[in-house]
Amino acid sequence: MPINYLASLTAPERTARANLHLGVSLAFNAGALNAGGFLAIGQYTSHMTGMVSSAADNLVLGNFEMVVTALLSILSFALGAASTAIMVNYARRNTDRNIYMPPLLIEAFLLLVFGLIGANLQMHEFISLSLTAVLLCYVMGLQNALVTKISNAEIRTTHVTGLVTDIGIELGKLFYWNRQASHTHDFHVLANRNKLRVHLMLVAAFFIGGVLGALGFKHIGFSATIPLAIGLVIMSSAPMFKPH
Repeated sequence: MPINYLASLTAPERTARANLHLGVSLAFNAGALNAGGFLAIGQYTSHMTGMVSSAADNLVLGNFEMVVTALLSILSFALGAASTAIMVNYARRNTDRNIYMPPLLIEAFLLLVFGLIGANLQMHEFISLSLTAVLLCYVMGLQNALVTKISNAEIRTTHVTGLVTDIGIELGKLFYWNRQASHTHDFHVLANRNKLRVHLMLVAAFFIGGVLGALGFKHIGFSATIPLAIGLVIMSSAPMFKPH
């Protein structure tokens, strides 16, 4: 049944299949928000490596306003991740059901806010950072931490640099020529094909989400996030309607 499948994605009892499908779904969301958000506000909101580099570059150049802007983006992302950790750990200590629902519902609510009044938020700035950018960085941190905790750090949905690095490592193993083992070096290099498949699927989902997100923002604007928010609400609330 569809409701059973949706409920399994956020169930406390985890399986590799559920982790993968949830990861792919949220990687799609992250790609849509990252690429679409760039069209809306001119800034990628999941690229913390770039933010740290930006802070360093602008510090050297004496552009202290941009340093503060980059640091605020990093802080917002970190606060999102911290919020997820607090909610999930509290839920684990106090209940055994729907422990992953609060972060997903909060993300859905914030995406609805972004979709409905994002244009108005864009006009308000702190230093030179729009409140829209702060909101999206927070959402990215919230989501990435959730998938990290659910999958025991096996899957991340916004950290494409790490995913591509792991893909490269596994491809290197896959094409490595194992000569006949000697007595002194008795080992074989074997690729983790399942890991390679998972990471390729996550990168593909992020890319496809980015393409559709960019198209959505280009043609309908901020409200392109509303379908993403509805999907998160359906996914997170499914366990409540699962037949027992």
